[in-house]
Amino acid sequence: MRVPVPVECPCGQRDPRGRALALADCCGRYLGGESLAPDAERLMRSRYTAYTLGLAPYLLSTWHPRTRPAELLLDAGVKWLGLEVRAHQALDAERAEVEFVARSRLAGRAQRLHERSRFVREAGQWLYVDGDLL
Repeated sequence: MRVPVPVECPCGQRDPRGRALALADCCGRYLGGESLAPDAERLMRSRYTAYTLGLAPYLLSTWHPRTRPAELLLDAGVKWLGLEVRAHQALDAERAEVEFVARSRLAGRAQRLHERSRFVREAGQWLYVDGDLL
């Protein structure tokens, strides 16, 4: 089954005028390997977008090897509804945290994931390490 690709980026990023960014102008360049996410927030946004599009290989490739699972099975029944980034804090040049709320629905039931995620930059690439549920 082919997943339809949205025109607007699922991460909800907006331009200065408040218009939604197109996927190609936002997370698409990271998902397609054209460039690396320049900071932890953009990596987190691209990972959210990867979840919405079912791109497990991207999620695994941006997960730190120390905490990455051997495989990642995504539930096709999850409908992602939106992302709110609440905070992005650079702890130093190589470490950062991002607090976010991701909303979804599974089997008609609303779900909310509120997490403070930790990221590190190694060899110029930001990687998701782990997070605390809030």
